[in-house]
Amino acid sequence: MKKLFALFLGIIGLSSFTSNAQNEWDLQTCFDYAIENNIQIKRQEINSRYNEMLVKQAKDDKLPNLNAQLSNDFSFGRSLTYDNTYDNINSASVAGGLSTSWTLYNGLTLSNTVQMRELDLNATMADLQKTKDDIMLSISAEYLEILFAEELQLVAEATLEVTKQQINRTRQLVEAGSAAKGALLEIEAQLAREELDLVNAQNRVQLAYLNLYQFLELPMAESFKIEKPVLPEIQANLTMMNAFDVFSNAINVRPEIKAAQLRVQSAMKQLAVAKGYRYPSLSFGANYYNQYNNQYKDIYGDRIDLGEQLKNNSRSSLGLTLSIPIFNRYQVKNNITNSELQIADYEYQLQQTRNVLRRDIETVYTNALAALNRYISSEKAVASMKEAFRYTEEKFNVGMINSVEYNQSKTNLTSAQSDYLQAKYEYIFRTKILDFYNGVPISL
Repeated sequence: MKKLFALFLGIIGLSSFTSNAQNEWDLQTCFDYAIENNIQIKRQEINSRYNEMLVKQAKDDKLPNLNAQLSNDFSFGRSLTYDNTYDNINSASVAGGLSTSWTLYNGLTLSNTVQMRELDLNATMADLQKTKDDIMLSISAEYLEILFAEELQLVAEATLEVTKQQINRTRQLVEAGSAAKGALLEIEAQLAREELDLVNAQNRVQLAYLNLYQFLELPMAESFKIEKPVLPEIQANLTMMNAFDVFSNAINVRPEIKAAQLRVQSAMKQLAVAKGYRYPSLSFGANYYNQYNNQYKDIYGDRIDLGEQLKNNSRSSLGLTLSIPIFNRYQVKNNITNSELQIADYEYQLQQTRNVLRRDIETVYTNALAALNRYISSEKAVASMKEAFRYTEEKFNVGMINSVEYNQSKTNLTSAQSDYLQAKYEYIFRTKILDFYNGVPISL
């Protein structure tokens, strides 16, 4: 009972918030807010920026490096002097230099690494788009659920109003002695049931809004009402693009397929990088060195000053280094094998992604077709039930049938209207998904 009471208070609180909300959001506004604020999207964006830095570093690795060295030494006892002899002196020296190296050729591993990182970056960008697509599909489902729930509420309100009017007519007949009091009591009991149905319908609307707020990660204090769009008209002669054609287009536009393909290509570049270490590497290097010692003296015993020492102690070198791999504990061979296995795994992942997409499209298409058939059938059922209820109501007003038959007829009408609305919104949602897979943006 405590839990039910707490839930009741929550629904009442949500109702007060939404009733005070002045803003109306259309579907695109919901999309924009989610893309701007969704944490999952923000994390994916960080991952993309991280891969951008990996691309930058791979390009920067082609540049030569430059390093400086500086050292300060204190020597005690026998030390090497300026004239290349040893003497028992204490001295202090400062030495420094510059060095650079530049890889000229290393089996194209640097170029292949850049291409591999760029492919990884493009894959993460496709992952980001897939995340956005998934969120937009979920928001569309919540949006349509609100529209569906609000129409069910309108049906419940209309049904309740009909019952109230019938109670007034029946009360007049009872007072005139034309109808039994039991008929009035039966309809009043039906009114109580329909009032509960209306409360349930109102709660469904509020909970549908709550689900949308929570999915948008929007505080209830910033709640809004959705804008009611003009929904597409559904006709019995509508034709849908078949599942195979949708899939044929989807594999060319869907980001999850693109991401899987890019990862296969990246793995191939990783294999090229691994094979590159089989080849010799050629690098250019240059060095500059100098030093000063406070105890260096000339042949006359005079200390040599800083400028003279820097002039005389300067040394520089240029050179090429050729490194030829002979045996490296099978690291290159094993890395090549691992890269080949990685390619095979990513190819299987690509095939699996295609299979999942195909199954999803086939399922959505089948559900859309079933929803269309249910919509056509339920539309006819609603028309028949309305006419049947009108006829039943006329007979009830003249006392030809009892209240039980009257209530049953109205219940059948309400049920048919509910089935009609459910099929309508399911068909709209499924067809929007099919269009989305086909590269058409979602809109209402």
